[in-house]
Amino acid sequence: MVDILKSFNDLLWGLPLILAIAGTGIYISIKTQAIQFRKLGYALKNTLGKIFEKNSHHAKGDISPFGALATALAATVGTGNIVGVSLAIILGGPGAIFWMWIAALLGMATKFSEVTLAVAYREKKNGKYVGGPMYYIEKGLNNKKLAKTFAIFAGIAVFGIGDSTQSNAISGVLKDTFGVNTIISGIILSIIAGVVIVGGINSITKVTEKLVPLMSLLYILGCLWILFLNKANILPAFKSIFLGAFSPKSLGGSFAGLSVKAVISAGVARGVFTNEAG
Repeated sequence: MVDILKSFNDLLWGLPLILAIAGTGIYISIKTQAIQFRKLGYALKNTLGKIFEKNSHHAKGDISPFGALATALAATVGTGNIVGVSLAIILGGPGAIFWMWIAALLGMATKFSEVTLAVAYREKKNGKYVGGPMYYIEKGLNNKKLAKTFAIFAGIAVFGIGDSTQSNAISGVLKDTFGVNTIISGIILSIIAGVVIVGGINSITKVTEKLVPLMSLLYILGCLWILFLNKANILPAFKSIFLGAFSPKSLGGSFAGLSVKAVISAGVARGVFTNEAG
């Protein structure tokens, strides 16, 4: 099974897909005049700046701007950022981090376009807004078959890149640290997730608005503490990242056999998994 997945992964994350992802990000950045940088202040003001504005969102949507941000961050801050970065370094060396940065910066433009299209083509059903890629593919591209195909594959993908990855990480830590049986962890996680999800987007948002600020704070403080403990290695780490991005063989050791293509592939693949842009 591992060999099959590895073969499929190598095929999927080949040069065509990397060029498509990076090319799309570059194209959208040019067409929007780098909106991800030009309007970053405006975006922060209209999300973080409205945390304490109550009921200001009901006229335009089901949830507040901060609620939308919290829900998005709940899916991206965590396993992808920690395990994803580690895996990128294992597969592509320190240089993969540089290409993760590039994927993130270009991915901001792609993500902006995805969200804009989702809002433009959303519908209201039973008093609630519904939307997403399947809606703007059907309406914007007038391709109902492709929209259904996307929805089916998205449903399948959730089990692999979402549920199983997160639950495996949580149950693994609980077993190794506290000796909790993985089956028990799985059952408890399923019940908690089910209770939150059944309530719809409003229920999910209420939970993420409370959990995400604390989770993000702990994540940032944890990163800063690790940097402080390893402060002597910060500059050498940056040197390894930039050298490895363009000349991985110069690092020697286990990275000597890496090609620039392998480094870019590892960085872009893990970058997209981490930030979900595209």
